[in-house]
Amino acid sequence: MTARIYRPSKNATQSGMGKTKLWRLDYLPESPRTIEPLMGWTSSSDMNSQIRLDFETREEAVAYAERNGIAYRVEEPKKAHRRTVSYSDNFRNNRVAPWTH
Repeated sequence: MTARIYRPSKNATQSGMGKTKLWRLDYLPESPRTIEPLMGWTSSSDMNSQIRLDFETREEAVAYAERNGIAYRVEEPKKAHRRTVSYSDNFRNNRVAPWTH
């Protein structure tokens, strides 16, 4: 049973940073998903894949994994590259491509 400890990234469809401050522990799947032959649904017998634990800090998540004997992998968060763009930049005289409709 191996776990992945990471900080979730920002949701692409929202502008806020909600649910990105906590560290999450997810269990990696032990067996592949199977397709149920009658209905074609995807299923799994691995119940640990349904468990998600949130922690305030990375150290708390690592301590939990070590205390319970869970093998883990820590993934450091990537820095978000933000560009500051203003609406008036669309009408600059020195644009690379001319602005047209």
